[in-house]
Amino acid sequence: MTKMSIHHHAAMAAKVAVHPVLPSPSMEARLAEILTEVVAANGSVHFMDPIPHGEAEAYWRGAMAGAAAGDRVVLGAFLETILAGTVTLFLGTPPNQPFRAEIWKLMVSPVYRRMGLGRALVAEAESLAREHGRTLLTLDTAVEGGASELYEGLGWTRAGVIPDYAYKPKGGLVGTAIYYKKIA
Repeated sequence: MTKMSIHHHAAMAAKVAVHPVLPSPSMEARLAEILTEVVAANGSVHFMDPIPHGEAEAYWRGAMAGAAAGDRVVLGAFLETILAGTVTLFLGTPPNQPFRAEIWKLMVSPVYRRMGLGRALVAEAESLAREHGRTLLTLDTAVEGGASELYEGLGWTRAGVIPDYAYKPKGGLVGTAIYYKKIA
């Protein structure tokens, strides 16, 4: 990376804002683009590459409906006005687990990676979970190409690995690492 691009990345990262994504056709379309970009880059987020036409948009319409119903919060990382990444805080846990929440689908568009957006998204999700009275967070990530290093750097504890858990977007099995974090 050149000195110029290092400074550019640092300047862009300083301008990141993380807040809930408000439902709109343009935001759902941008979220679908991010999902498609991440899967095309072999990101393991439950979809296969290529994502069939309309499937990414349908996923985000459902996610935004869930957010409107209060079972989750879809957060966006914005660089100026550009939605560059997202994470979902899932709050719709069973009645015997009202103290727990889950982190779902941390995704940063490949062109905006290594700028601190993933870290900012997870930090905001943790803060929001606390505001909702949650004291335990869980998540899973692929062991190959996942975000284990990021989560461990943020104080998450690896509970274990399930081998051959899912297909990678371009084929072949991958394990998943299960993480938790107590945030009380």
